Formats: sequence, C-alpha cells, structure tokens
Amino acid sequence: MKIAQIAPLWERVPPPAYGGIELVVGLLTDELVARGHEVTLFASGDSITAAKLVSVNPQAIRLDPNIQECGIYEMLQLAQVYERAGEFDLIHSHMGCAALPYGKLTQTPTVHTLHGIFTPDNEKMFIHAKAQPYVSISNAQREDRLGLNYVATVYNSIDMSMHHFFPTADEPAYLAFLGRMSVEKGPHHAIEIAKATGIPLKMAGKIDPVDVEYFDREIKPHIDGTHIQFLGEADHVMKNDLMGRAIATLFPITWREPFGLVTIESMAAGTPVIAINLGSIPEIIADGVSGYICNSVAECIAAVAKIPAISRAGCREYVANRFGVEQMVSGYEAVYQQLLAEKFVRNGHLATLIPLDPLIQRSA
Repeated sequence: MKIAQIAPLWERVPPPAYGGIELVVGLLTDELVARGHEVTLFASGDSITAAKLVSVNPQAIRLDPNIQECGIYEMLQLAQVYERAGEFDLIHSHMGCAALPYGKLTQTPTVHTLHGIFTPDNEKMFIHAKAQPYVSISNAQREDRLGLNYVATVYNSIDMSMHHFFPTADEPAYLAFLGRMSVEKGPHHAIEIAKATGIPLKMAGKIDPVDVEYFDREIKPHIDGTHIQFLGEADHVMKNDLMGRAIATLFPITWREPFGLVTIESMAAGTPVIAINLGSIPEIIADGVSGYICNSVAECIAAVAKIPAISRAGCREYVANRFGVEQMVSGYEAVYQQLLAEKFVRNGHLATLIPLDPLIQRSA
C-alpha cells in the first residue's frame, strides 16, 4: 500500500523531547515501512524516518527564528501532498483540521487522526467536513454532538524497547510529575499532593510562553530544590529515568485529556500512575492494576499510601498488551483497508471489508 503520512512541522519526527503527535507518527510510519508498505512522510526536514521524507523546511519550525508566518509552511506542505495525491492509495493526516479543505478534492481517501481537542473555532471546520473519515485516539475524545464520521478509535502507543523497566523505585522515595507546566496538566495539584503526603516531588516539563505567568505564580514559589524540584524540559532518557525511579507518577489533570502518553510511558517503566478521572483516563489506566483513578485531589493523596499494592511488573505487562506499537499499527492498517474497500465499492467494484482488531473500538 502506498501511504502518505502528514505530520505537523512544529517538531521533528520523532521529537527530541516534547511532542506526542510526532512521536506517534514516527512509530506508525516506521512500523508501516517494516510491514512492507511504501510510505512517504511529509514532515520537517530534520526528521528521522525509515520512510521517504519530503519537507518544505530543513528543520522543525520551532527551531527556526527566521520564520514569522508558520501557517505559510503548513499550506506549502499540504499543497505538496495533494498535488501528488494520485501517487498514493491513501493519505493519513495528523494535522487536526488543516487538511480538511483538501480531503474531498481528490479521489485518494484521506483519514484524519484527531490528536487534540475541539474548540468553538475549529468545530466550525469539523462540522463543515463531518463526512470525512476520522480516527479518535480515545472514545472520551469524541464529541457526538458534532456528528463526525468516526471510523475507529485507535489508541496511541509507545515502543516498549525504548522504555527501560525499573523493578523497584529509588530510596528515598519520591513522586514524579511530567508534562507541560500548564493549568490543564495540574502541576499545582501535584505540589499539593506531595506536600500533603510529605513525599518529595520531582517535576519536569516545558513552559510554553502562554504558561509563563501561571508557572511564575502557581509553581515557582513552591520550588525549593529539596521537597519540590523542577528539572526543566526532559528528553526521552531523562523522562524514562525520572518516572521509572519514582514510586508513582502523578497525573492530576484539570481537563478532558484526549490520551496522555505520559501515563503509558510511566507504566511501561513499571511506575503506577495516580490520575484524576477526566477524559481518557478510564480507558488508559486499570484502576488498582496499573495505578489509581481518583475523583479529587484528596483521593489522589489517599492513593499514594496504596501504591505498594501495585505490581510494577504488572504495570509494564499491561502496557505491552494494550498499548504496544503492534496494536496501534494493526488498528490503522484495518482502517486503511476499510477505507480502500469502501472506495472500491463506490467505484462499482466488489470488496470485502476487513474487521478491525477487537482492541480497536468501532464507532456505533
């Protein structure tokens, strides 16, 4: 199968540090190539991939101070993809709503994976293009009121071989928090949990410009370098080490998290996750098996004492069985086959729809 994968240009594929979408695109693309598909990846020029790489800029846009209008490069990228649409059996966009205006302009099917959230502004575009095929990354991410044509839910994945397993936590014990320093990710709640339990907290994550005021007001005053530590933005090795040596990773979010890669990265390292019950959390964490799902910060505080009951080996096994690269790519292959079969049927040819893997939740 000839497949075009479209990745955002803001980060390279895979990202050196933060960048969940780019990480997933990288894993998907390389495994598709390994399975014999002919894949072209449209991404930043510094991306590292087993596929054929096509780019409109030599490096991730985030790193290029000369770029003033990022949207221009996105338009150039999409123009390249759809000018070559006839070369592909299928186009897979990870660009949110950016590729929607192009999707119906070609006979080549485009499937859109929704990695983000809906906003009052982008909803208008999604409703306009609601008949196009969509993949959600969790069932909780969906907004049924929009009437989108969901063909499947395919969960994100991680490469287990890249995540070292830590059979025991460090002594003295500490809690970990990893994520953007934003109110949505709840680092202020993580600090509250650490102070209430008396267990030190080590935090890592990037600070976006829009979150500087929040960080300076709600987080920075609590950082003392001993009980509350902030380690800055973490690369992959640092993330794995930080979470793997902790007794638990805190995920006290305040929003409807569409997925949350940090949770499966932590569990893959053997570290249980204590999370607030919002968004996709019930789909990702097995309560009492790979962590604890809590309805309040007070419940998170109480859950810390129950962490010894969780098997660290069980956490890793749970992720391997449910969120491995193989499961994700098989899910997407099934989606591709379904869309191509439907295209053949529309064109008057006979085709058999191939059922999706049981782990992949079909839309009703």
